[in-house]
Amino acid sequence: MSLPTRPLTRRAALTATAALLAAARAAAPRGAFAQGSTAPEVKGAKLGYIALTDAAPLIVAKEKGFFAKHGLPDVDVAKQASWGATRDNIVLGGAAGGIDGAHILSPMPYLLHTGRITQNSTPVPMAILARLNTNGQGLSVGNAHKPRGAKLDASPLKGVLNQNSKVAMTFRGGTHDLWIRYWLAAAGINPDTEVQTIVVPPPQMVANMKVGTMDAFCVGEPWNDQLVNQTIGYTAAVTGELWKDHPEKALGLRADWVAANPKAAEALTAAVIEAQRWCDADANKAEMCAIIGKRAWFNVPVADILNRSRGNIDYGDGRKVEGSPLLMKFWRDHASYPFASHDLWFLTEDIRWGVLPENTDTRALVAQVNRQDIWRAAAERAGVPAGETPSAPSRGRETFFDGKVFDPENPAAYLASQGIKKIAGA
Repeated sequence: MSLPTRPLTRRAALTATAALLAAARAAAPRGAFAQGSTAPEVKGAKLGYIALTDAAPLIVAKEKGFFAKHGLPDVDVAKQASWGATRDNIVLGGAAGGIDGAHILSPMPYLLHTGRITQNSTPVPMAILARLNTNGQGLSVGNAHKPRGAKLDASPLKGVLNQNSKVAMTFRGGTHDLWIRYWLAAAGINPDTEVQTIVVPPPQMVANMKVGTMDAFCVGEPWNDQLVNQTIGYTAAVTGELWKDHPEKALGLRADWVAANPKAAEALTAAVIEAQRWCDADANKAEMCAIIGKRAWFNVPVADILNRSRGNIDYGDGRKVEGSPLLMKFWRDHASYPFASHDLWFLTEDIRWGVLPENTDTRALVAQVNRQDIWRAAAERAGVPAGETPSAPSRGRETFFDGKVFDPENPAAYLASQGIKKIAGA
């Protein structure tokens, strides 16, 4: 779906979302729950997921009974065909046959909240309750370009890729779009003018590379490893090499559902936190991969999932790493915490590439969407030790592989430091 061409002004976005949030809160049930009960207002929710390893916390929470443990036995975790389908079903909402929330690309709740990716630019107020993982994505290149030797440095592809070359990501303005753009731009390749960026759903990446319809792609696991296992291409870099322990997917829910069911939202998040802690235990990796690989979930061989889940990376070009610290993390090193500073980076990058207008009030948006308060209450509910809870809403300054630094206190300086960009209206 193409982005709306009419820019959404800051005032219009904030006014619309504030009105919808106020209406949702006014409709929220009170009574016994306002008097201190922790029982969820409902027994379930409808959640979506894409067949990616970082959806494991939602699937495990269902399969291992964590949702039921927290009073939500009727949570439905339903496969979505694409991120576009996830968007459309969130817009519908669970009550209308869609979904209440999802395993989702971290920027998408903001793009929904501002109406940037919805029909008629209609805002759908959203809430981010947790981050689901850090790391765990890959930048993969087809065999035709393997002799060039592009790795973390993509410059060997400069002059080889051209306006007919296709590089795929999974959703405009989403994490994979931002990773592949960062990788190319750092090498002096303008992703808007020197190549064609195309959208391909994650489970279709390998098949499309196999028939030669793309030159490179960025996607989450297990699809990069499957590409290598089928000898169709190689992994130039894992995204943790771009930015160590970068944020990736989120648990995003419609804000009206959260407002109407605050205790259920907390219980849901607590169940996901418990699942994240379970998934991150080395002793559980094999079982986790066996669960998500089932026909009912991914329908993918465990061999395509397990190695990279353990940090064992076969890049497919002769490089092999055992026990990489850049493996997908679900809990350790505060992987679950929805740092506001990370949301600010995503919004800054979406401004960089023209997905959001330059005058976007990013701090106001983060304050509306990021629900660290729910995460903290849920962590306490899940029995998380105090030492495993971050002390601040920011992870501080972040340094990227090319030396660029994002200071959440000064996003404008970071944006100005990027030589290749496409600012809306510029």
